[in-house]
Amino acid sequence: MSNPFRLGVLGSGKGSNFVAIADAVACGKIPAQVAVVLSDVESARILEHARERSIPAQFIPPGKFRTKLDEEAEGNFVKILSEAKVDLIVLAGFMRVLKGEFLRAFEGCIVNVHPSLLPSFPGLEAWKQALDYGVKVTGCTVHFVDAGVDAGPIIGQQTVPVLDDDKPESLHARIHSAEHELYPKCVAAVARGEISVVGRKVIWKK
Repeated sequence: MSNPFRLGVLGSGKGSNFVAIADAVACGKIPAQVAVVLSDVESARILEHARERSIPAQFIPPGKFRTKLDEEAEGNFVKILSEAKVDLIVLAGFMRVLKGEFLRAFEGCIVNVHPSLLPSFPGLEAWKQALDYGVKVTGCTVHFVDAGVDAGPIIGQQTVPVLDDDKPESLHARIHSAEHELYPKCVAAVARGEISVVGRKVIWKK
């Protein structure tokens, strides 16, 4: 590809969804390249996964807040992603809410995966919320990111049955497996220009 579609990945933890996406890129299932991986956690495994694949990876101190980036950190993230000329930002277990400047800089170009069938069970530990509520089916959702919490237009969803003997860990593990299938498919569709957004509705080209 002379001008490949460029992904910027943000993560705070183990990076299993990043690995699924990077592997899909490597075998040609996603027509793109991972331009940079950034984390707000210096010891995050996602940075090691990126370096093992010779992908630029960097820790950026998040600042003084617990659940969001402070102004300086936000500016640093925006600067590095802009310099990397990313076309799409992929959140892979990034545990901070993105605000103002960041959302304005990359409006309509940020995607996330959430471990429930949104709009059910937004927020933290969605698999535990689903188990506690007693639903029979849950799953995962890939969506665009906006100023709400897990509230942007839905790109794709995949269901996961809730079993009678499920514990939070077992249900979470099966949802993770579903995420690893769904997320690369959705990122590939965005990279190929196969989807459009009309209001809250995401339309896949036939």
